[in-house]
Amino acid sequence: MRRLPLSEALGLRTGARHSLHRLYRPADLVVLGLGVMIGAGIFSVAGRQAATTAGPGVILSFMIAGIASLLAALCYAELASAIPASGSAYTFTYVLFGEVWAWVVGWALLLEMQLAAAVVARVWALYAAQTLADLGLSLSLPPGVLTAFILGVLTLTAAVSARIGLRALWVIVVAKLLAIGAVIVVGALHFDAANLGGFIAPHQPASNPPDTLLGLVVGPTGTFGWFGVFAAAPAIAFAYIGFDIVATASEETLDAPRAVPKGMIRSLVIATVLYIAVAIVMVGMVPYTRISESAPLAAAFAAVGENAMVHVINIGAVLGLTTVILVLIAGQTRIMFAMARDGLLPRGLGTLSRRYHSPSRVTLVIGVTAILLAELAPVLMLEQLVVIGTLFAFLAVSAGVVVLRRRMPGAPREFSVPLSPLLPAVSVLATLWLMVNLSVQTWLSFAAWMALGVLVYLAYGRRRSLLAAPVASGRGRHRR
Repeated sequence: MRRLPLSEALGLRTGARHSLHRLYRPADLVVLGLGVMIGAGIFSVAGRQAATTAGPGVILSFMIAGIASLLAALCYAELASAIPASGSAYTFTYVLFGEVWAWVVGWALLLEMQLAAAVVARVWALYAAQTLADLGLSLSLPPGVLTAFILGVLTLTAAVSARIGLRALWVIVVAKLLAIGAVIVVGALHFDAANLGGFIAPHQPASNPPDTLLGLVVGPTGTFGWFGVFAAAPAIAFAYIGFDIVATASEETLDAPRAVPKGMIRSLVIATVLYIAVAIVMVGMVPYTRISESAPLAAAFAAVGENAMVHVINIGAVLGLTTVILVLIAGQTRIMFAMARDGLLPRGLGTLSRRYHSPSRVTLVIGVTAILLAELAPVLMLEQLVVIGTLFAFLAVSAGVVVLRRRMPGAPREFSVPLSPLLPAVSVLATLWLMVNLSVQTWLSFAAWMALGVLVYLAYGRRRSLLAAPVASGRGRHRR
């Protein structure tokens, strides 16, 4: 269970060719977080969950999911402050728990981000085609072509220059925030408190056998009522996932120990407020029994005579999904870069381009893989795998705070989780609650992916790790 020394995790182990350049400032990190957390889901998730699971109580569901995410964000913030490295949860785990656990967490993160990029790109293609059709500009292109197009463009953007990607991110994030602001303001003009009813909708018994891990243990819980409020929270938590990607930018951030925790928490708080505001508008415009599941917000605006807002929503969704893909590619690049730099993946992926001064090679590998996944795999049916991969990393990070306090009590940090170890323990429990509400099929698929990861580690990473190299050779590291 060899552990990476903290001094090496902080970047003292590599030459200039392997070190990422500092680029991000505190405001950039907030934009990075908003870029990945706010996508098309802000226009649809509240309506779907209100119509099918929670009713007007979906507002409370957003608050519950936001609190659970905030607890994990606080834990991420402390570890990012103490270990500001590009590998995020992978590197945290390498320092605190050891190489095997680091590989497992890194393997889960690769599943999360690679699959998420493919899923979001497929959804982007659908929204883009619909937007063009609504504007009378239909190009009659199949979704597969649009999917490959957006992944190709954003992969090249990330591969050529992180600075160019950051500038593009700023422009698109500002544009989509303006679209969201328009939705909130115009929707508020049509808010009717009578549509909230009793706020907590009457409970309805389950009509189908449970398919979640929790359902198999406690039996069917039904929908709506307080059961529905809590049952909707795991699905809504998917909307908040992404704040953790801010930590992957640590190595490229000026004054990272101070800036990364602030950027992570601020972006999550802003995203939570925006999601709740849209949820309030959604359930206030029309009764939850009349909400359309396929296009809830657009249908609600059409029902109150605001047809022009449909175009705003579609354009906002396309812009939102564009930034999600870009940040996912950039975040996964940093994690694979760190894993390759440590020898657990081919070392060639852990180098910087001499021409562009960015990890171009690994970025291109990620982009091509995402295109193949999006074109050949039923990625839209595997969305929950993105969630479980992220939540698995949340568990490791929450437990890591406790381990950091015990093993490295004197390690310098600019942020500390209050009420530790209580809040990290609550974060673990909240994360487990979200995980057991995922489907049994998702758990089985995740177990299969992790089993494959263990085999890959045993066959490749265990012996090629730089920690496994003899110190006498001049290439090795300290054994712990």
